[in-house]
Amino acid sequence: MVGEGVLHECLLHPDVEQALIINRRPCGVTHPKLKEIIHSNFLDLSPVAAELKGYDACFFCLGVSSIGLKEPEYTRLTYDLTMHVANTLCEQNTGMVFCYVSGGGTDSTEHGKSMWARVKGKTENHLMQLPFRRAYMFRPGYMQPTKGLKNTIKAYYAFSWLYPVFRTLFPKYVCTLKEVGIAMINTVTKGCDKSILEVKDIVELAKK
Repeated sequence: MVGEGVLHECLLHPDVEQALIINRRPCGVTHPKLKEIIHSNFLDLSPVAAELKGYDACFFCLGVSSIGLKEPEYTRLTYDLTMHVANTLCEQNTGMVFCYVSGGGTDSTEHGKSMWARVKGKTENHLMQLPFRRAYMFRPGYMQPTKGLKNTIKAYYAFSWLYPVFRTLFPKYVCTLKEVGIAMINTVTKGCDKSILEVKDIVELAKK
């Protein structure tokens, strides 16, 4: 859902000349700006690494729920996979900006009780140590989906009508998927002093 929403904003934005997406299966979107690579193993990008050159940014929106997963498997799909992609991109693109969709409540200490938060914290910390031009950790909470997109998580339909109430009562935890996408683009075109972006930071960056 997040990846589709961010891609949607990239294709609409005048400052984005080209967007490349890497998917396990076709996304079903066609656009003059869009190039797509179908690749099944995100833990080994070596077969397509040469095609990843020449990009200014990576908006990394891939992620899995920790529900039902033991820590080793969640770590493999969250930390190992993300770091492999990030390291591959570092080798192919000097001066790249890397935006990582993490989550509210991520544990930067890596020692808290919540397994998913520890793993996300470790991932964030190690991404910020890589030689990107800048690395930004996005920590959204509830994201109001963009109308008309096909990959909206079904549970969001039950709550989306309450969005105006959520935004008023819980502004620190609520933003739109549109704001996430625009904020990511603005990290590249306008920059941001903060490396870890909570919801209020995402909203403010999207206004730039």
